[in-house]
This record gives sequence, C-alpha cells and structure tokens, in this order.
Amino acid sequence: MCFHKTRTMGALLALLALQGCASIISDSKYPVTVTSSPAGANFEVINKSGVVVHRGSTPGVVTLMSGEGYFRGQTYTLRFMREGYPDRQVELDSRVDGWYWANILFGGVIGMLIVDPLTGAMYKLPDEVSADLGQPVAEAMQDALRIVSINDLDPAQRAQLVALQ
Repeated sequence: MCFHKTRTMGALLALLALQGCASIISDSKYPVTVTSSPAGANFEVINKSGVVVHRGSTPGVVTLMSGEGYFRGQTYTLRFMREGYPDRQVELDSRVDGWYWANILFGGVIGMLIVDPLTGAMYKLPDEVSADLGQPVAEAMQDALRIVSINDLDPAQRAQLVALQ
C-alpha cells in the first residue's frame, strides 16, 4: 500500500513539474547570430516599441527576448549600415516554439495559459539573421549627378520624392 502511494505522489509531482513545458525545455532569451555581406557592417536591433535594444557590428551575436508580453511574441527590425553601401533593414519575428504544444500532451493547462505565455517561453527566435548590402554605392562628387534606385533610398528620402506629371 505504501509503495502505491509513493508512486502516485511521484506521478503527481512529475505532472506539476511539467506544467510549463516550453519554459522548462526552452528559454525566453535566444542568442541570434547576425551577419552581413560584406562583413563589418554596423547594425541596430529595434524592438516593436521602436527602442534600440542593441548595437553591434557583423559578424556578431546578440541575445534577444522572444516574447513582448502575455501571448505576444516579439518582432525586431535590424538596420544594417556600412560606409559606401546602402542601408538595409531586415525583420526578425518570433514564432511559437514546438515545445509549447507539449503542454497539451502533459495536461499543463497552467503552463499553456499562464507560465509559457507570460514568460515568453512559448515563442522562439531564429538562430541567425543576415543582410546582403548589395554593391557599393559610387561616391558622388559634389554637385555631380547621382543616379540611384528607389530601393537604395531610406524611408526619409522616399518621403521627399516628388511625382512628375
């Protein structure tokens, strides 16, 4: 009889321990490798709120939070800059971690509805992000005509464009 109670208690403790599967197996912070072609570009990591959360140069590794809040994954914009090259922006978006669904199998309602969504452990970020800066932009001489593609302009420059009739 005593053996049966011990086994039952052990099973209950195991179930309680698995209440937040993604938070136990995964994490809410992920190292992301940042590279560019060519290497040596400076980059900024900007969160959904528009706050720069990291600055560095490529190649580099940055640790980022995968969640923004309760049931909200984080999205980052990485802005790459290198002298002589056009700036580039890349979106880095979180996705639901596969371990989050293990809560269903183990009956972890608390983990599924509270722990993992609140800690951000239900989300995962990609392991790496990269940007191709393209061809170097020829340096223009003062007062010289410079022809560029609209894709080489940043949003502020695009806002200054005037349509010709």
